[in-house]
Amino acid sequence: MKAIVLITKAEVQKFYKPVNPHTHKGLQGHAVIIAGSYGKIGAAVLASRSCIKSGCGLVTVFSPKCGYQILQISIPEVMVITDENVNFMTNIHLPFTPQAIGIGPGIGQELGTQKALFEFLRTNKAPLVIDADALNILAQNITWLELLPEQSILTPHPKELERLIGKWNNDSEKFQKTIAFSEKYNVIIVMKGAPTYIIDKKDIYENTTGNAALATAGSGDTLTGIITSFLAQGYEPIQSAQLGVFLHGLTADLAVPQTGYQSFIASDIIDYLGKAFLKL
Repeated sequence: MKAIVLITKAEVQKFYKPVNPHTHKGLQGHAVIIAGSYGKIGAAVLASRSCIKSGCGLVTVFSPKCGYQILQISIPEVMVITDENVNFMTNIHLPFTPQAIGIGPGIGQELGTQKALFEFLRTNKAPLVIDADALNILAQNITWLELLPEQSILTPHPKELERLIGKWNNDSEKFQKTIAFSEKYNVIIVMKGAPTYIIDKKDIYENTTGNAALATAGSGDTLTGIITSFLAQGYEPIQSAQLGVFLHGLTADLAVPQTGYQSFIASDIIDYLGKAFLKL
């Protein structure tokens, strides 16, 4: 196994790009977040808010019809396109090609949604961040992994990782299996946990920020939005993943002295992003 690279402030500053004073929203990237289903539109809200709060110029959400009003009222800065179906997605159609797409938070695993994901992956050319139910659907249809663009970023929590790579008996086996999976499908795996590791074939990165406060509902949805934002802004996939997990963790480190661990929620990650950016 190669030496593990620590994701520190010094490490991310090597590639972090300060904002050009003469930029405009059209130069800051357009991201799409494909998320939500009946009862889980909150996942789409969290992912798209974190995406636009991470510097993306334009963000569009694709959700089922039941998400339309919720999203338009919750996040006026984000544009919304809806599926023809009311409660879950059955046909993912985008009238433009964005710079990056985050897909999976709260989409559910309805048969119609599984078919929609397959059709989407068959034709999609944009760089991808894949999370949550999109990962669970792929775990049930493992051959679809061949359809992913090279260097797609997968962000599984431990249970989602197990569904993808199979059970492991110890950490060493978990890493070996994840490395093999990353090499086979040419994908980057963000192994969410304490600490979070990023696996890019034989390269392993260990995040140095974050704490137990991040173990809260919606935390992963915000991470998906943040990483998708950096991908849309033109960072390399491995840089997007590193910068994403570093800042995501840093929000909790900055917030906990004010909030405590128990009352820190996913919306606080978004609220503290500004302070996290200022630390860079």
